[in-house]
Amino acid sequence: MAYYTVEKRLRSDGTPRYRCTVGVKENGVYVHRESKTFSKQTLAKSWGAKRVAYLEEHGIPTEDCEFAKKDKIITLGDAISKYLEHPEVIMQRSKRETLNQLMRSEVSSTPLDSITAKALIEHCQYRKSLGRSPKTISNDISFISSVLSAARPLFGISLNLQPLDEAKVWLNQLRIIGPSQRRTRRPTREEFELILNGLREKAKNAYSGAPFHEIFLLSVLCCARIGEICRLRWDDIDEKQKAVLVRDRKDPRKKEGNHMLIPLLGEAWDLVQRQPRKEKEDRIFPFRERSITQSYREVRDSLGIEDLRYHDLRREGASRLFEAGFSIEEVAQVTGHRSLDTLWQVYTQLFPKTLHDKFEHLQQVKNQKNTI
Repeated sequence: MAYYTVEKRLRSDGTPRYRCTVGVKENGVYVHRESKTFSKQTLAKSWGAKRVAYLEEHGIPTEDCEFAKKDKIITLGDAISKYLEHPEVIMQRSKRETLNQLMRSEVSSTPLDSITAKALIEHCQYRKSLGRSPKTISNDISFISSVLSAARPLFGISLNLQPLDEAKVWLNQLRIIGPSQRRTRRPTREEFELILNGLREKAKNAYSGAPFHEIFLLSVLCCARIGEICRLRWDDIDEKQKAVLVRDRKDPRKKEGNHMLIPLLGEAWDLVQRQPRKEKEDRIFPFRERSITQSYREVRDSLGIEDLRYHDLRREGASRLFEAGFSIEEVAQVTGHRSLDTLWQVYTQLFPKTLHDKFEHLQQVKNQKNTI
């Protein structure tokens, strides 16, 4: 059954645009989709109603259909769809999610042979107006570049990539795109305890039975991403070394198969061991990572704690190891960093009090030696 939706979008100058998408699904999968953008909502609805009526009467256009011949235009959205469905293209989850989001944006309705630097810049300006960071917008352009670069070798579509290069130059000059800002946020001791206790209470009534507080604590102790925690398997536990194999750790140079054995230090080992083993389930924490992070955000917001992301727990864990006296090479064995420079610059934020405590300890040791 055909249907249409109308989405209001604002250009960077505040001018409204209305994008009408007409689609046909079978068994939950799109078998046909087309879209068009209008300056007025009434025009968008009128076009959508007419297209739905046409599809209901004549069915999905085929190659020999007059309408299909006239309107057979390959858009950026079509290219993204082909890219996502290609069996040989491997990508991380974040890239796939961004590309799926791009397919719903206005720029995706742009024909491939009509993509201009102006269209790409307007898309990025719109994203900026929504409060997106330069790094997030930079990912949009980077992933669009991946799709356009693959158009010729993978799909036999010849393209002029010059508009993309021109857009990158001006987006950099306008500072709309750029590298991510270095975060230094760590939870205070009070914030950490409040969130931990809040998640413990939330776990008591969790329908899924997820131990939110223990997953939260393990994320810190293992310096692991939530996706990595939810992929841990019972078969990957090394009893002798008190370690676990973390599968497919994120690595910019290796998209998959980047497995690493990490030590389960301190309470982490006991925490993992006391998890119940479920029948026909090989994962230690068989829960949806989005549910875990959503529960975390709900507790955090209810406590009035600001600007503390779940991923900041990874920095918290690494910083705790540094504060405990571990070397950078030893910390990298837990975090999985190949670049020690990145580990030190991005994942280290030591509390001044810790340095004072360490200084006083060294002074005490020195004084003891002098009295002997």
